[in-house]
Amino acid sequence: MATQDPYKTLGVDKKASADEIKKAYRKLARQYHPDRNPDDPKAEEKFKEVQHAYDIVGDPDKRKEYDRGGLFGASNPFGGGGGGGGGFGGAAGGAAGGFADILSDLFGAGRSGPGGGGGRGGAAGGVRAERGRDLEAEVSVTFEQAVDGAQVQLSVPTYSRCNTCGGTGAKPGTSPKVCPKCQGRGVESQGQGLFSISQPCSRCGGAGTVIEQPCPTCTGSGRTRTVKKYRVNIPAGVKEGSRVRLAGKGEPGRQGGPPGDLYVVVHVDDSPVFARKGDNVEVEVPLSVVEALNGAEVEVPTLHGRKKLRVPAGTKHGTVQRLRGEGPPKLGGKGQGDIHYRFVIDVPKELTKEQRKAVDALSKVMNGDPRASLFAHEKKAS
Repeated sequence: MATQDPYKTLGVDKKASADEIKKAYRKLARQYHPDRNPDDPKAEEKFKEVQHAYDIVGDPDKRKEYDRGGLFGASNPFGGGGGGGGGFGGAAGGAAGGFADILSDLFGAGRSGPGGGGGRGGAAGGVRAERGRDLEAEVSVTFEQAVDGAQVQLSVPTYSRCNTCGGTGAKPGTSPKVCPKCQGRGVESQGQGLFSISQPCSRCGGAGTVIEQPCPTCTGSGRTRTVKKYRVNIPAGVKEGSRVRLAGKGEPGRQGGPPGDLYVVVHVDDSPVFARKGDNVEVEVPLSVVEALNGAEVEVPTLHGRKKLRVPAGTKHGTVQRLRGEGPPKLGGKGQGDIHYRFVIDVPKELTKEQRKAVDALSKVMNGDPRASLFAHEKKAS
């Protein structure tokens, strides 16, 4: 994929903050996502461009390198460069694998954690296997799907092993060779008095091997950009922001390393009736003034049907009743939450003449001052 200005692709200024860049990326990713445009190949291509742009400026180190007019301004930061020698397909000093990544791996003991992988070694004989990057994707489910669980389709932009070269990065019929300058160590040492400073090999970029004849399909990276489709099982009881891990579904590793994982962030649509409160849900149940005064048996919704609740006479506004074990499932098979019914007194804004007479009659027989307790301290003080 030819590299365009990633800022223009995302529609943001070069001085945009990381949050602004992430927000712009998510908006465009949703707009051009293949699942939303199944019959539009141009949308999928645009989706790949947006992902590619975010791969550059969404990473602080790669963004700095790009802003300095460095390696990413000329070629694919994920191993695209043209012919000549290079660690993962680019010439010395090219964008092969990302120079910032090489420095990080050599002097920072390799990447680890989400988005990272095992480090590259400096031992003679080549490069250690590197774990593929973890990926993150987002899906939206309805409230009902979150409660009951569901299986959803998901399209994820990622890399796959190049079919032409089998992932070696070399033209079919050829193979990578040990770098003649560093003898496969990936580093060069320069003496500075009593000290010796090591830096990435200027010939192979720190890879330990060179590719004299890059693969024409992947231009030496050993990987090609693609969009993979998955069917993801969303467990019953997921909450907003829950993360579902798909082991081994991240980016493929390099040099025979294991693939990363795919983390699916679940967004749950709001329900017009139920509000999630931790492991429980809450329902607001309106009561008429008469029902609150006299008590009543009212019908209320549950997650799977209806039930009747007994409202005691004299129920106050905001009173809560709990229905145990009728809430959503708890993750990990730890039972189910509860449903909390919060009663609210429904007072009409306007009264008919008949209602007005009834209220007036009621006010004459209702004794006592409901606000008397507010001033009880004044009597004690006097």
